[in-house]
Amino acid sequence: MLRALDELDLSSKCIEQGFPYEGYDYYTGNGQLLYGGNSPTIEGYPACNGISRRKLHQILLDAAIESGTTISMGTTVLSLEEKENSVLVELTNGYIGSYDLVIGSDGANSTMRKMLFGQHKNVYSELGVWRYTLPKPKDIVKGAFYYGENTKAGLIPMSEDEMYLLVTSHEPTTARFPEEQLHNILKQRIEEFGGIIAELSEQITNPFAVVYRPIYTSFLEGQWYKGRVLLIGDAAHTTSPHLGQGAAITIEDAVVLASILKQDLTLEESFEIFMKQRYERCKLVVENSDQLIEWELLGWKKSLPENVNVVKFIIDSLIELNKPIMNESLIG
Repeated sequence: MLRALDELDLSSKCIEQGFPYEGYDYYTGNGQLLYGGNSPTIEGYPACNGISRRKLHQILLDAAIESGTTISMGTTVLSLEEKENSVLVELTNGYIGSYDLVIGSDGANSTMRKMLFGQHKNVYSELGVWRYTLPKPKDIVKGAFYYGENTKAGLIPMSEDEMYLLVTSHEPTTARFPEEQLHNILKQRIEEFGGIIAELSEQITNPFAVVYRPIYTSFLEGQWYKGRVLLIGDAAHTTSPHLGQGAAITIEDAVVLASILKQDLTLEESFEIFMKQRYERCKLVVENSDQLIEWELLGWKKSLPENVNVVKFIIDSLIELNKPIMNESLIG
């Protein structure tokens, strides 16, 4: 992500307001080290940089406002009408405007995707992800994952003083949990853990500070555009958090698209080059994350094949993703 943010002159701000670290250690549920090492790096950047979503959103929002972008909150697209050389867009607040290009980055449940391509089903993974922000002990200077018999837990530093507890658990259905009980349900999910996870469990006291989401994934096969409208981000490729790349590939989409649009190309040519630049990279993130989900579920069922090396698979995936974001030869 930092490499893409650097194209926007925002990487240094994210590092200043976040917590750069060297990678992750992997443990059993009781704290026995399975693998210790650093994540693959790109020259000039830390291997990882934890930052709260609130801070990242604020950095991006401030930059957008400073650039002169007009931002309308609390509204979305009601209709799109393709004209000969433009797209007529009507918003739910009544505004109607004509545009040369429309970009749909409206998330996993994208309305614009449905407008362009009809119903597209997101696939439920049978996993849920839980997050809870906690004070960070000074001796935690890396990320860590703990593999339990039925659940996985992780600690992700976000600043000198804060980290968050990340938990993935098998949730066979998408049923909602009572909001006022979320802290107790989260504590139940991590009852099997010893060591630091057990210690931190005592600090989970506020149900309204628990963030729980069922994990859906999807990948839009074929073109992500129709006419003068292009989908990017989760609207085109929704991934699980298993490689930590969901926000990264969305920001990359925007940076790559902006670079292509600066060239003397037709819109159709720009979209075709964009697809060549982004399709396989984003597909790799979604498919490799889906593979990690499958292995996680098999592990909890005691059915994981003996030849599977989850840590090596993660590291190999990250090495592949450290390759250049753009193939300059495709742009010309």
